[in-house]
This record gives sequence, structure tokens and C-alpha cells, in this order.
Amino acid sequence: MPTNDPKFYVSTPIYYVNDRPHIGHIYTTTLADVLARYHRLRGDRTFFLTGTDEHAAKVVDTAKEKGFTAQQWADQNAGVFQDTFKKLGMSNDDFIRTSQDRHTSRVKQYIQQLIESGDVYAGEYEGWYDAGQEEYLPENKAKEYDYRSPFNNKPLVRKVETNYFFKLSAYQDRLTELLNDHPQFVQPDARRNEVLGRIREGLNDVPISRSGSGGWGIAMPGDESQTVYVWIDALFNYYTTVDTDDRRAFWPADVHLIAKDILWFHAVIWPAMLMALDLPLPKQVYSHSFWISEGQKMSKSLGNFIDLEKIDEYVDEFSLDALRWYLSTQGPLGSTDSDFAHGKFVDVYNSDLANTLGNCAARVTNMIVRYFDGKMPAAAPGREDAEARQLRSVAMGMYEKVDTLYEKVAVAAANDAALEVVRAVDTFIEQTQPFKLAKDESQRERLGMILYYCAEALRIASLGLSPVLPDKMAEFWQLLGITYDTQAGDLADWCQWGGLQLGSDVQKGAPLFPRKQDK
Repeated sequence: MPTNDPKFYVSTPIYYVNDRPHIGHIYTTTLADVLARYHRLRGDRTFFLTGTDEHAAKVVDTAKEKGFTAQQWADQNAGVFQDTFKKLGMSNDDFIRTSQDRHTSRVKQYIQQLIESGDVYAGEYEGWYDAGQEEYLPENKAKEYDYRSPFNNKPLVRKVETNYFFKLSAYQDRLTELLNDHPQFVQPDARRNEVLGRIREGLNDVPISRSGSGGWGIAMPGDESQTVYVWIDALFNYYTTVDTDDRRAFWPADVHLIAKDILWFHAVIWPAMLMALDLPLPKQVYSHSFWISEGQKMSKSLGNFIDLEKIDEYVDEFSLDALRWYLSTQGPLGSTDSDFAHGKFVDVYNSDLANTLGNCAARVTNMIVRYFDGKMPAAAPGREDAEARQLRSVAMGMYEKVDTLYEKVAVAAANDAALEVVRAVDTFIEQTQPFKLAKDESQRERLGMILYYCAEALRIASLGLSPVLPDKMAEFWQLLGITYDTQAGDLADWCQWGGLQLGSDVQKGAPLFPRKQDK
């Protein structure tokens, strides 16, 4: 992502602790992980944040049903999220919990500042409350959904509360200007248009506190009878985590990755609160869609729910990198939902990973081992023909393509741009047929040049693929006898042609991605 400030800050939503992680949590976190790995590889100072949202009223209710205190229940499930992300190789730099003092103390400071500026005031609110989402719906939205929750179809509840309010209505013009003048602020475009349409209907002030929390949550400054509304509390996590002397330079965030069900909070309420606090706005809120499973909405009763056990099965059978590839290339990054279907998973795995990447890597390293005793042959300067020149051109053009696509959070397209180099190697092999040249000793210099070009193009492709396939590309680098510091990289320089050295050791390894049958 070209920038004069070599830093990158990406966040996931913080996840409710009321249940265990599932495919939705893992998808968003994987996307963030891929972005973070790319920017570290690029040499940017990178900060990747995830965590848990713990002060919801339903946490208190569920904890009571389970025989726990709210804190015990939150501790248990937050631990599952942390363990799961660690097991799945997520490279997050921090894991924020909204029950931690480093968060709660700062939220109180920000709310106090909003009270003093007049952006937060005491008042009475009556509206339709969605208990499952812990949010109020305006009358027009409640009527549109027949006064039922759009997420679980349970009846909305008419509630009257004395609360503190945030003057969201005062920021309608600034928010409209933001979305019109900076279309990249909310992506994809369909989401931005959705937000603009709702803003045009008019913004009302929103309650930011609630009563009757039983002590679970952040008390409103100066009023212990009120607790900061869970959504307001949660949104501040993106700033509380970096509002420290050693991290403040990371703000503003570059990308907030979220799912479409929480778009309004992130695209409207969050930037308005930042405006009220006179803080820089995040550069982008990227709102992806949902996963379905085998063509249907996920449901435990239908047996198509992608839970931790199912995810473990895919990792065990296909590898963690294969799961990352499917999520990042087939996932709902755009405005439509995506299908997590087993048959499709196998097809994508075999087509992209086994037949294309894995097979090409094996062919090239095996030929070098077989025909040059495992020593990298010479590039044979001056012997480059049209086919070799075309392959080098494709490989050297990869970095600019990938970098532009990552700037747009177009992860699937970036992966394909890197895989395009692998396909070009396959084409080059079919054009030059080194396995036939190997039979003619007079063609040995040309054979060496061909295999060098193949290996060098694959080396460059592997760099573009490594954010999504970190383990397998590290294995491939071992076969080529090279290493990279992916935590503090220089990707633009590494993608220059000529990185492989004459005479370096090349090994024949086990297949990176063995072909699989659909069982």
C-alpha cells in the first residue's frame, strides 16, 4: 500500500464472548492476518488487533444459566478465542478484552470528554429494542421488519429508558460529506450506498448508556446508576488499545474489517464519536458479507454449521494453509454471501494448490535436482529468448499488481495475481520442454537457463503468496535454499529479478499440496 507513512493498522471486530468461535470469526481474523502479514513483508510497521467484547447484558444472563459469574464466563470464552487464534496461526499483535482496565479506564476518559463538550447529555428514550443484538431500531426499520429482529426473528421489545445520549444528529452533514468525498471510507460500494441511504432518512441522537446492568460494564462518569452501552464501549477498543505512548503513532487505523451486520455502528456512530473527540478518522471500514454452507444458511439443526470441530477437520485433512487459501479466495469479501461447500473446497484445493502451485514447484525443484545434482544452474545471460523474456516480465510485474490489490483489500485478486506467475511458469515449461532438452548435452546451457527462470519466477510468486500460505511457502523456500524475514521485509526489493544464486542447494521435497479426493 503506497504511503509516506510506513505503518499499517488493521483490526477485526471484537467478538462476543457468549459463545465459541465459528467460521465467521475465523474468516474475518484470517483476512486481517493476511493483510498484516503482507504489510510486514512489505516492511511497514504493522499492528494487528483482535479481541473480545464482554460487557453485553446477555453475557450476564448466560453466565447465570451456566452457574458462572459474568467475569468467569467472559474469561472462559475469551480464552477459547485466544487459544483458537493461536492454534490457527493468527499473527495478531494484541488481544484486547473490554473488561481489562487498560480499556475501561480510557473509555471513561473519552465519555467524560464528550459530556464536557456537550456531545453527550442526559435524556429519556423510547424505542424498539432488539435484545439479541442489544440495539434499538428506529420506527421505520422496526416497521420494515414487522417489529421482529432482522437477525433472529424474535419480537422487538418496546422500552422506555432514562439514558445518556450522543448527539449523532449534529454530525449528519459531516458524515454525508465524508462518504461522498471519500468513497473508500466504506467499502464495498454497495455498503457505502446503503449507509448513505439510511443517513438521508435523518439521524437521531442515540442512547449510549443503560440501567440495570448489575454492575457488569463501565459505569458512566459521575453516574453509577448507568452503564456505558455495550456497543459504545466496544467501538472504543480500536483506539484504547493504541492510545499509549508507544502505539499512538498507529492511529488512525488503516482498515477496520467487519461483517455487514455491524456496519451502521462502524460507518456512522464510530466516526461521529471520533469527530466529537476531534480525533483522526480511520481510513477505511471494510464490510464483508456472510458465509452460508452447502447452499443454505448455516444451522446446527441442519448439520451444516462450520464450527471449531469442522474447521479442525479441514486443517487436519488439507493443511492450515489450504483453509486460509479457501477462505481468502472464495470468501464473501464483496457484497454477496459465499458458500462453504465441501465439494467446492476440494475442487479449489486441487485446482489452485495441488495441480497448479504444488505441481509446478515439484516439477521445477525435481528437474534441478535430477539434471543439475541439486545445484542452482546459471541464468545464462544473453541467451534470453522471447518466451523467457515474457516469463520474466510477468514475474517482475507481480509486485505492483499485488500491492495495488492489497491497497483495495482485494485479497482474492491479489492471490490470483501471484498465482498467475505460477501459471506462466507452467506455460514456459510447456513451450520449452526442458525434460526433452535434458537428453541433449549440447543444450545443457539452455536447459540451465530455463530451469533458473522457472525457479526465479516461482521464488517471486512465492513471496506474493506467502501472506496467505505462510507455512507452505516457508517450506518451498527451504527447498530453494533461501530464507526471508517476513516480520520485517523488503518485498519490493525481494521481487526484483535475480534473487537466486548460482550453485545454491536445491532439494526435492514432499509435495506441498498432495491431491485429494472428495470423500
